[in-house]
Amino acid sequence: MAGLAFVFSGQGDQRPGMGKDLYDQGGAAARVFDTCERLRPGTIDQCFGASLDELSRTENAQPCLFAMELAMAESLREQGISPQAVAGFSLGEMVAATFAGVFTPKDGFSLVCTRGRLMQQAAQRFDTFMAAVVKLDASQVRSLCEQMPDVYPVNFNCPGQTTVAGSSLQQAAFIESVRQAGGRAIPLNVSGAFHSPYMEEAAGAFAKELRLKQAHPANIAMYSNVTGGPYGTIDPVDLLWRQVASPVQWETEVGRMIDDGIDTFVEIGPGHTLTNMIRRISSEVRAVSAAECNVAEL
Repeated sequence: MAGLAFVFSGQGDQRPGMGKDLYDQGGAAARVFDTCERLRPGTIDQCFGASLDELSRTENAQPCLFAMELAMAESLREQGISPQAVAGFSLGEMVAATFAGVFTPKDGFSLVCTRGRLMQQAAQRFDTFMAAVVKLDASQVRSLCEQMPDVYPVNFNCPGQTTVAGSSLQQAAFIESVRQAGGRAIPLNVSGAFHSPYMEEAAGAFAKELRLKQAHPANIAMYSNVTGGPYGTIDPVDLLWRQVASPVQWETEVGRMIDDGIDTFVEIGPGHTLTNMIRRISSEVRAVSAAECNVAEL
């Protein structure tokens, strides 16, 4: 396998007005939005007109990002741009799975609505924080977490950037420990300790919901946040529910895709978060944001 991969961004990239230009173009993108709107009335208004505060609530961010990202990917496919592989960061992996045919658009969107609701509920049960740690390598961050109760490394993003999650009672002490180690911890404006043990109840409930839907083998090579490798013959349902409370192995995942021949990554989403991460992982591949370039550049 060689060539192009679509990588779908995760929660945190939402922004007011996202997807309106896609919807106005009509075609496949508009059909995706219309499908989501029928299942969850108000989704289009939230994507195009809601404030950032409203969009940033997990129960809103996840379905709205799903609608926008699937619309963008289907628009590109309609224009003749199809990837050889797909991956997604956190929520983005659900969009990738739907684009790859694991779920129908209706089932994928329904599952993401449930996923967002369950994760929001789990977040409200605990007083937690998330922070991006920079200027330290992943092993250093892991070591600092091991010295503190209830703080966990949760997103292995790229060299020199690891996200942690944990109890707010440990936040100040952890940030100081990072400073003393020569790094910097940047608190994130998120509503829960995602991809940590704080999400185990949500993960278990999501597993039950996933098993109510019919899952199909992916029709495009797909890579997993949990393992950092390809899905292969692994049941996608097993990886997708485990992902909710498991660390995102993004650096490993991108490295494996590169080893498997991917040399161009197109970020599907409102921004360029994954594009920046991939450029830090490897300077030998091309990474571009579909939201910030035109089709001719792809």
